[in-house]
Amino acid sequence: MSIDRRKSTTCRVGGISIGGDAPIVVQSMTNTDTADIEATVSQVLELAEAGSELVRITVNNIEAAKAVPEIRERLDRLDCDTPLIGDFHFNGHKLLREVGACGDALAKFRINPGNVGRGKKRDPQFTEMIEVACEKNKAVRIGVNWGSLDQDLLTLLMDENSARREPLDARQVVLETMQQSALRSASRAEEIGLGHDQIILSCKMSGVQDLIAVYRDLAGRCDYPLHLGLTEAGMGSKGIVASTAAMGVLLQQGIGDTIRISLTPEPGASRAREVQVAQEILQSMGLRAFSPVVIACPGCGRTTSTIFQQLAQEIQADIRQRMPEWRERYPGVENMSVAVMGCVVNGPGESKHANIGISLPGSGEKPVAPVYEDGKKTVTLKGDNIAGEFKGLVADYIRSHYSEKHGQ
Repeated sequence: MSIDRRKSTTCRVGGISIGGDAPIVVQSMTNTDTADIEATVSQVLELAEAGSELVRITVNNIEAAKAVPEIRERLDRLDCDTPLIGDFHFNGHKLLREVGACGDALAKFRINPGNVGRGKKRDPQFTEMIEVACEKNKAVRIGVNWGSLDQDLLTLLMDENSARREPLDARQVVLETMQQSALRSASRAEEIGLGHDQIILSCKMSGVQDLIAVYRDLAGRCDYPLHLGLTEAGMGSKGIVASTAAMGVLLQQGIGDTIRISLTPEPGASRAREVQVAQEILQSMGLRAFSPVVIACPGCGRTTSTIFQQLAQEIQADIRQRMPEWRERYPGVENMSVAVMGCVVNGPGESKHANIGISLPGSGEKPVAPVYEDGKKTVTLKGDNIAGEFKGLVADYIRSHYSEKHGQ
């Protein structure tokens, strides 16, 4: 069953289309000091290689702003054309005016209405940032975050709510404030001169049900492309589960044009994990395909050996490592499925359903492993090098079933 996506305006960010009929875009963010050019370039490359189609970088001071053009130039020299998004808070209006080359090098500005200025300063500073975006023909994401919500607007709506005959609860007022902050800011940006098709909105919350509620309402009130993200999702399985729960509901309802999974990385761990999770969510829902799917059984009393677990892990790692090359040489390989099964109960059946699959021997079964390609058994592997032989068969299958580009 296909998912009917909400119709939104198409926004161009660098060479990437967001919204309309375009595929849902995966993005991520660096956690380096942007003024550290070497570290930032290295992490952008890592994220881009993992599949991030947009990368956001912090622009929080004059040193960071001056580093942005050099970062862009170095990435271009390394044949990395991934668009960069500048994340601005508090002083973005000054940085964009003082370092014009910073705005030139960025494909999009992210502006948080809650952090753009207070009181009388808010509108002039917001206006100045939008004027720069207009001058440089850049897209803007108006990104509202409940942790830095516009307190003046919240107070206004709370006061209005308290005067109602039947006041809403505080949570409902906060959700309404999130949406109004985004929509009012977008309307103001268009008044200043920014095109309707240059605006993307987001309303990030840290609670799953809050996120679902705010985006459901927002999607019905505008046709701007929407960026989805559960802010401060957390570490490890908690962050993955919470993000998947929220994104899955919204994506199933056709809401969302670009996503980011805001995982807290383990100390020393790769930032690219958030990109992999975003891709896996979209692929598991049938919205996009990024890499061959490895189907593996969870194991049971029939599979006391760890061979199938090790093989599934090795195959998955091998595919991820080789996908940058395979994606270029073998168009369509991302739609392929590989089954690594642990016993005779479901092994042959799952293997037959996959493009290529192996059914390893379970406890008490003959020490043989039949391999199936496109539903037919092609060979039976035996001995101590089953893993190596099967990886070779996977590579052979890809070479023989997916045409190469440019005669390579």
